[in-house]
Amino acid sequence: MANIGYTMMCEQTPPKQLVHDVVQAERAGFDYAVISDHYFPWLEEMGHSPYAWSVLGAAAYATERIPLMTYVTCPIMRYHPAVVAQKAATVGAMSDGRFTLGLGAGENLNEHVVGRGWPPANIRHEMFGEAVEIIQALFEGGYVNYRGDHFTVDSAKLYDLPDEPVGIGVAASGSQSVDLAAEYGDALIAVEPDAELVERFRASGGEGKPVYGQLAIAYDTDVEAAKERAHRLWRWFPAGWKVMAELPAPVNFAAYSKFVRPDDVTAQVPCGPDVEPVVEGVKRFTDAGFTHVALVQIGAPNQRDFLAWSEKELLPALRAL
Repeated sequence: MANIGYTMMCEQTPPKQLVHDVVQAERAGFDYAVISDHYFPWLEEMGHSPYAWSVLGAAAYATERIPLMTYVTCPIMRYHPAVVAQKAATVGAMSDGRFTLGLGAGENLNEHVVGRGWPPANIRHEMFGEAVEIIQALFEGGYVNYRGDHFTVDSAKLYDLPDEPVGIGVAASGSQSVDLAAEYGDALIAVEPDAELVERFRASGGEGKPVYGQLAIAYDTDVEAAKERAHRLWRWFPAGWKVMAELPAPVNFAAYSKFVRPDDVTAQVPCGPDVEPVVEGVKRFTDAGFTHVALVQIGAPNQRDFLAWSEKELLPALRAL
């Protein structure tokens, strides 16, 4: 069975609760934890978006064994890659090597805030390749000078590194980004159980490397309440990556999702107290070749109940597969 992760969802949860929740997830027996890295939530109703790296520092200190991972950080606009390398190395050192740096080419939603515009996908991928080269070079510990088409680094060096270099996971949604993941990544990250992505990743150089997926669920003892919450907070998700990467603000996601029906969401999001739909959702990822699947519980006020249910029923059911 896959390793089962817990998602700290910054877009729906206050920062202190995020730290409390990951501590509880560790106690409940989750295998690892991931955290989103946004400037905006997708919808105003979600209501939050704290700085993920402050939360990570607190989580690294508050937990003892659970591996941590960004899911994902964009190193091409809002952050310079040299700064991303420093942040990641620091969290790696604070967590005694429990951190993996998940990277992706970003969303307009978060990156437009620095006023540099939003490049087309092929330019973003060029920028991303340079960014990862810079980060990997800095992780080696020496001075780095870099002159690329998109980034410059002038005599940079990291002074606090973990004993082992931080692993890098690369998010992908199509052939071009999968090839980048195979070339630069220690792991592949994807949000859909797409076996073709995994096969291409392995054929392009990713054989034997971890593959991370993610499944959103809405646990509640009241099925109808779970369905209502899933539609209210997760109705942006059916848009797909090509739409999600381009929309610039929560108001745009609201305009798109006005036409998304509750059934469109619940077709992809298991809702209610039954473990079987969640097990089936995870199995779709494992059948596609994923080695890790992180669960997203929709709704900040429901995390405690979800974690208790996970410890008692869900995690044992998943491990019994």
